[in-house]
Amino acid sequence: MVKIILNLEMTKVKQLFFLLLILIMGCNSSSGQQESAVSDQPDVKEAIGNVNSFFEKYKNDGTKKAIDYLFSRSQPITGVDNLKNKLDSTRTELGEFTGYEQITEKNVGNGLVLLSYLVKHKYSPIRFTFIFYRPEKNWVLYKFYFDTEFMDELQSSGKVYFIK
Repeated sequence: MVKIILNLEMTKVKQLFFLLLILIMGCNSSSGQQESAVSDQPDVKEAIGNVNSFFEKYKNDGTKKAIDYLFSRSQPITGVDNLKNKLDSTRTELGEFTGYEQITEKNVGNGLVLLSYLVKHKYSPIRFTFIFYRPEKNWVLYKFYFDTEFMDELQSSGKVYFIK
């Protein structure tokens, strides 16, 4: 009877050892997957560099030259003059440009990135959103817009029903 109990105990030890071995191997393979997922992230430095150059022109050369720069590397689109005029008049109302900071960066695969920025002016902030697309090697501007709706989003996020 003692011999049977020992055999059962040894079987349990072997099973535990085998289970532990499987767990260790599983952890190693999952960490390898995490490393490859990180290396698959797109390199958005070029897109961010385009945005930084845009803001340098926005600060030093004005709205119209900044917009010209921004769209110079994208497909020709209609309505750019209207966009320039609208942003220029909005900028006049907001006061002097005082700086910018990134709000968010969202990637869709390796070929699409959304960059959102808080743009600071003397009287009021505004949000600029840039969407870049990389069909081959280089990032090109796909969409650009500006808005003040983020203020509503910020206020809504402080509502009681969002608090956990």
